[in-house]
Amino acid sequence: METVLAAVALRRLRVVLREPGIAEQIGASGADVRFHCGSRPCLGRRRKRGQEGQALGRSRGGFSTKIHLKTDFDGDYLAFDLTGGEKADAPQFPVLLDLGPDIKPRAAIGDKGYDSKANRQAARDRGIAPVIPYKSNARNKPDYFPKTLYKGRARIEQGVGKLKRFKRIALRCEKTALNFLSFVHLAAGFILIKSVHTA
Repeated sequence: METVLAAVALRRLRVVLREPGIAEQIGASGADVRFHCGSRPCLGRRRKRGQEGQALGRSRGGFSTKIHLKTDFDGDYLAFDLTGGEKADAPQFPVLLDLGPDIKPRAAIGDKGYDSKANRQAARDRGIAPVIPYKSNARNKPDYFPKTLYKGRARIEQGVGKLKRFKRIALRCEKTALNFLSFVHLAAGFILIKSVHTA
């Protein structure tokens, strides 16, 4: 019978072999019972989403994610925020000021990426002294800058370095921003527990 099926067109064979009184089925037959040739998600399942809202972006270094980090002066993590790799640092400064536990810091230390009048004003409005160096092309730079206090920013850089020791964070192995942020929190917890036990 298989050789006959291979030799004769399937449509003609169905007409010959069908029982009398049964109408011929129109549409797909055999193992492939789909009536539509395009692939679609199953009923009840969400459609596939793209990378929008997943804190992914293309920068000079390639496809990446930025972790905006808020720590205390000892370098212990307080809060995180994720953006795409192409996003600027300066717009995230007010967001970082509002994230984390309900404590009021006396100073906010940031690098030149956070340099803007709006950021300095946002810190002053909250009663926080901004310790952000001015860019080299900035106009009307003040004569005094608290360099000794600014040296404490090295602890933040060291905290970022400790996070990047975790391969899943350094390589952004997670597809969604929520999963990636969860691993960032988990890694920060491991680092904090280790520092508590060694102190």
